[in-house]
Amino acid sequence: MNLKPLGDRLVIKKVEVEEKTKSGIVLPSTAKEQPSMAEVLAIGSEITDDEKKKDTIKVGDKVIFSKYAGTEIKVDNEELTILKLSDILAVVE
Repeated sequence: MNLKPLGDRLVIKKVEVEEKTKSGIVLPSTAKEQPSMAEVLAIGSEITDDEKKKDTIKVGDKVIFSKYAGTEIKVDNEELTILKLSDILAVVE
């Protein structure tokens, strides 16, 4: 993937989370809401160059983001999302 975000933007890939009901039925992805957890694939230079921001997030981190945030794109048959750093709600450790 050759995709470099500009400014304070990030490129993320949503993480699929398999969900089961209490009775053990596996819910398909079409029957549930889109996940709001993702993995960071690339970070814009404005974030990496800023002394305060560069330690908050790094490539490979799992993050939780706002539900309707970002722009969805398709690159090399992968569905990715480009969003601003301010749309990231938390980093999962």
